Amino acid sequence: MRSSIVLVRHARSVPPTPAGPGDYRRPLTELGMTQATGLADCLAGLGPSAIVSSPYLRARQTLEPVAGLLGLPIQTDERLREWDSGIEPAPDYERHYAESWARPQWARPGAESLNELTERAVGTLTALADSAGRALVGSHGTFISRALLGLGCSGINWDFHRAMPMPAVYRLDFDVHGVHAAGPGL
Repeated sequence: MRSSIVLVRHARSVPPTPAGPGDYRRPLTELGMTQATGLADCLAGLGPSAIVSSPYLRARQTLEPVAGLLGLPIQTDERLREWDSGIEPAPDYERHYAESWARPQWARPGAESLNELTERAVGTLTALADSAGRALVGSHGTFISRALLGLGCSGINWDFHRAMPMPAVYRLDFDVHGVHAAGPGL
């Protein structure tokens, strides 16, 4: 095996609202903090040699308990951020997301298409697999869904994305035959 990545979708976070906080500063809820603490022993037992996270607060907070257990720093990587959808927090956001999944090549003005996110996600995870050995990586639901799709996992669609739990843990093993993935819904 060349390397493995344990990809973690953040724990339960404060929902987005028009009044904020913004996406970079949305924290975990109290339940999310409990979930992150509950994950720490399991994630530590996987023996990561590096911990890398999206710069978004909720992703970093999810990994802080395991980083504390292992005495490893959390490195942040802007490429692990969530999809820049251009969709504002609104009651009908799911309709806009579903439309984007139906037309992944399309992007709102100044935003990122889902196809562009897929390219970013696959490129980032491949680069981390090449450089980090066994990495624990914290990111977001849409990033993870599009990464799994781009890495060749079957059944990755809008329904898969909507059903992904918070938190969710996926293991990606990279070897000469490709990528083997395991986790919820796969």
